[in-house]
Amino acid sequence: MDIVIIGGGPAGRTAAIEASGLGENATVIEDNKMGGTCLHEGCMVVCGLNDVSKFILDSKNFQKLGIVDNAHEVSFPKVIEGVKNTVAKISHILESETRDAGAEVIMGRAELKNELVTVNGEEFNYDKLIIATGARPLIPDIEGAENAITYRDILNLKELPDKMNIIGSGVVSAEFANIFSTMGVKVNIFCRNVFLGMLDEDIKKYVVDNLLTDVFIHENVHIKRIYEDRIITEKGEMEGMTLFATGLIPNSEIADDIVKINERGHIIVDKRMLTSHENIYAAGDVARMTGNTPISRAEGIIAARNACGIYAEMDYSLIPYAINLYYDVAFLDSKNKDEGVEGYVPGSAGPGSFWRALDGMTGLTKLNVNKERGVNKIFSISPSSRTSMAYMSKLLKEGQTIDDFDDFMEVHPSTDAIYKLMRFFARFE
Repeated sequence: MDIVIIGGGPAGRTAAIEASGLGENATVIEDNKMGGTCLHEGCMVVCGLNDVSKFILDSKNFQKLGIVDNAHEVSFPKVIEGVKNTVAKISHILESETRDAGAEVIMGRAELKNELVTVNGEEFNYDKLIIATGARPLIPDIEGAENAITYRDILNLKELPDKMNIIGSGVVSAEFANIFSTMGVKVNIFCRNVFLGMLDEDIKKYVVDNLLTDVFIHENVHIKRIYEDRIITEKGEMEGMTLFATGLIPNSEIADDIVKINERGHIIVDKRMLTSHENIYAAGDVARMTGNTPISRAEGIIAARNACGIYAEMDYSLIPYAINLYYDVAFLDSKNKDEGVEGYVPGSAGPGSFWRALDGMTGLTKLNVNKERGVNKIFSISPSSRTSMAYMSKLLKEGQTIDDFDDFMEVHPSTDAIYKLMRFFARFE
């Protein structure tokens, strides 16, 4: 069976590897670089920049404690160069992994006309097609929007701006605000509604008070106009470069008039990632509203299995998320409507937080537990919460309750405080 995948990001590349592993002829078509937005413009770029940000913050703390004598100066052009070099190396590795898995990789822009895929003038027949073309930054309808930059432009900056206005209220807004403010940029965040509305109020307060201390956050603000060096809001004028962190718009134009697309531009799929066309599947950002690389990979696998004749459905329950700041801010929500009982505990001193115990900045973990001894929500801020939350998601999906954590044994030393709260609730009726 010939399976063609359009898009070499997390969803497409994973689908190609899965289909090839199942013995089918998989061809992945990528018009730019293997790895998609996550690698070249999003998650991994944030990782590289945030590692430098963490070093700066640790260096300042060690200076305050008298451990380090000299202030460190960061060369922003060198940081950008290093991120680009690292990303390029990873992209090369991903392409090699994909080929080694047995999939054919074609570089070029795919077109889908009359259900036929063409690339560089060559036609590709398929039995099943998987569209994984990703998404691009959403540009709000604001006068002067062309004067703003997006996450796609970060690696093209030649130097740090003195001031930056970030428009957006979600994860991307918080992550870049942290990075640039740590590097000395005066950062303002402007939110149409509330900032980080997906977080519990106590967790949000900790983030704002402890992790984004040099960022000014303005909620419920309407932006009237954007200039190259300032913005005009309903509450006044603010100087600085403008960065849009306002969400994504799917790259679904390739499938116009071939599959059904909703009003937001997403290709409509069922739980098998099947579109309205019996031979076409879609996965990743082009098919849903929440950008998350692990979800894209999972959707790619589900799409590939169904394309190969193996029935599988996507499970969107208990998905872990995280915000990449000085400490990871990780969370998951079971969507259980039961109000439950809440409990919270400060973070532990350990790897990544030992030297912050002196100022009490070790993180915060909060749980909401329901009457069936299950978990409604988990929020955790610590150096290890990103990893801990992934395993919590797996355990809870398999039916584990708080009672199963009564004999939990952690690895010491650890900054994970989730297990402490789970054991606490396990010992009380």
